[in-house]
Amino acid sequence: MRKLPSDVILIAGSGLSLGGLGAALALWGNPANSGICVSCFMENLSGSLGLHHNLRMAYFRPELAGFVIGAFLSALLGREVRPRSGAYPVLAFVLGFFLIVGSSVFMGCPIKMMLRLGAGDLTAVAGFFGLAGGVWVGIRYYRGGLDLGSPGQGAGAYQGLVVPALFVLLLVLSTGGILLSGPTGPAAKRAPLAVALGAGIVIGVLAQRSRFCVTGSFSNLFLARDASLMRGLVVLLAAALAVNVSFGFFRFGVLDQPGSHPDHLWNFMSMGLVGFASVLAGGCPFRQVVLTGEGSAEASMAVFGMIVAGGLVHQWGIVSTSAGPTPYGKAAVLFGLVFCFGIVRFYRKT
Repeated sequence: MRKLPSDVILIAGSGLSLGGLGAALALWGNPANSGICVSCFMENLSGSLGLHHNLRMAYFRPELAGFVIGAFLSALLGREVRPRSGAYPVLAFVLGFFLIVGSSVFMGCPIKMMLRLGAGDLTAVAGFFGLAGGVWVGIRYYRGGLDLGSPGQGAGAYQGLVVPALFVLLLVLSTGGILLSGPTGPAAKRAPLAVALGAGIVIGVLAQRSRFCVTGSFSNLFLARDASLMRGLVVLLAAALAVNVSFGFFRFGVLDQPGSHPDHLWNFMSMGLVGFASVLAGGCPFRQVVLTGEGSAEASMAVFGMIVAGGLVHQWGIVSTSAGPTPYGKAAVLFGLVFCFGIVRFYRKT
């Protein structure tokens, strides 16, 4: 019998862990269809830091710390911790901001989109095609000569470890009751700390080793006709589907789906923004968090942008509700798309 290549196993493992554990974390206490949602977690983190006043969304999710710790330990063992400076730190910050804007209007990041599909939520279908379309647009510009520069080397160990250390500190502060923690709403729905942290570490290790990324799956397919990461996406969907069907959480349909809204146009548009911005930033929100564990200063700036956005989407009324997107949310998505098209206009070499 022919032995499977290690990269195939790692990619499948990443998809299995994100889909299986993502669905299971909802069974263990996280909000329905939101066992893993990096954009939701960022909104929770911002609330725990007092960056917005919606206590229902204020809680530091241990999974976030787990992603960073797992990625750092994996990179350390693989001798891949290489602190590196960014070629465009300000752009990375703003792109990180718009990753959360788009996700908040959709009501979830690309991973939650896949988990929603695995739970039978048909409102995520428009988001799926929007994400693919946004990635396709970004890849077309790269093929046409877009060049944002390459990250520099030799950023210094201190700079590369700032964000991983910050997330460890936040984890300690959260267990000490120093950070805000909402008593009701989504913030009160949480898996046990040890379970959430352990799941995050496992996922972080596998994602760092495999380089798995939801938007990266589309990018590799469109740019290089490489379907290897796309196989991981299929495994993610299958694992989530299996868990949800097994435990009676599969709910096929459009209406009354948890953590979603049925406005298909803005589901498409908002995830189109996420796909486009992910290509320009070098990865989806989850990938940005994992890259911080490897010492990427550019990803760190994107993460800081996501944290700021996690607060402002609530303060400015951008985040959607089950009734649909708000006028401010629609305007923010359109502004984000204009910003992304502006980047490719000024950085295109040909």
